[in-house]
Amino acid sequence: MEIKEIKSNKKQYIDLLLLADEQESMIDRYLERGIMYILIDKGKVRSECVITVENGNTVEIKNIATYPKDQGKGYAKHLINFIAKKYQNKYQILQVGTGDSPLTIPFYEKCGFKRSGKIKDFFVKNYDHPIFEAGHQLLDMIYLSKRLN
Repeated sequence: MEIKEIKSNKKQYIDLLLLADEQESMIDRYLERGIMYILIDKGKVRSECVITVENGNTVEIKNIATYPKDQGKGYAKHLINFIAKKYQNKYQILQVGTGDSPLTIPFYEKCGFKRSGKIKDFFVKNYDHPIFEAGHQLLDMIYLSKRLN
């Protein structure tokens, strides 16, 4: 298993990025300023993660996705652990904003994140169509954070 930083042509992974954020115009808001990593296993890209530096002490996961056939194999968790370790001496907090979904919230909590905030109606106000996950319409953006040091 190998993790590589992607410095150019990040849009070549748009199919993977769209799994986590289904509106390309929203991805465009953070992709170029973000730091992108891909996880390769057995010669194939399995997962990706884009992070941004939000301030002097916080980095944020803006997008993390694994191809459906590769989900449940620990790739996303491996990426999160990699990022936490890589940035633990430079930043104090790793945060993520996600929909209030029964699929994603428990995943992040298992990775050591705790709920830290909410933006009411984020998905209604920022997306041009309703976003559903696990049969549930996403309304609010839920923030979770994890201390890095």
